[in-house]
Amino acid sequence: MGALTVIDHPLLKRDLSVLRKADTPHGLFRKTLSDAAAILAYEVMRELSLSEAPIDTPLEQTVGYTISEQVVVIPILRAGLGMVDGFIRFVPEARVGHLGMYRDEDTHLPVDYYANIPGGLDRAKVFVVDPMLATGGSATGAISHLRQRGAADFTFVCLVAAPEGVDRLHAEHPDVRIVTATLDRELDENAYIRPGLGDAGDRIFGTH
Repeated sequence: MGALTVIDHPLLKRDLSVLRKADTPHGLFRKTLSDAAAILAYEVMRELSLSEAPIDTPLEQTVGYTISEQVVVIPILRAGLGMVDGFIRFVPEARVGHLGMYRDEDTHLPVDYYANIPGGLDRAKVFVVDPMLATGGSATGAISHLRQRGAADFTFVCLVAAPEGVDRLHAEHPDVRIVTATLDRELDENAYIRPGLGDAGDRIFGTH
């Protein structure tokens, strides 16, 4: 069964405050998002499996550890790109796919426009990343797409979630774990998260 985990960390709360501020410039926004993503990545990777192997220290032999599972990070374009560096700084051997989806501003439904996904998803821990979980349309669409490619072990990681998006993702994919920095109040009439932080993609790339 899927679950919702809200990471309670003072550094994450500080970073989220910087990201929420309307006057944060895009360069600082981009850096802070990457730092916040690293904190989320650190927490969600606690459950990765390890393999033991002997290693030699300068003084003697002891037991060392390596990650025994394949890790795949899938950002939902374009805003999800801002979270990738935060994940791969801890697991540089992770493979990274790209899934392009955007929200139709009239229907609020996701439109799939690009996919470049690594193989072997059936044997991997798959982390789908996007700063915002608003209506849940892009998230559910992305996970449905990846299931068709064989993925089975998912965690959806976002910075800000709305209750409506959480409910929809759990309704359509009840086995998917959601990890976020905060669960905000609601969606407004334009399907933006309140209080939220605005359009994350525009703020990352300075296009707003």
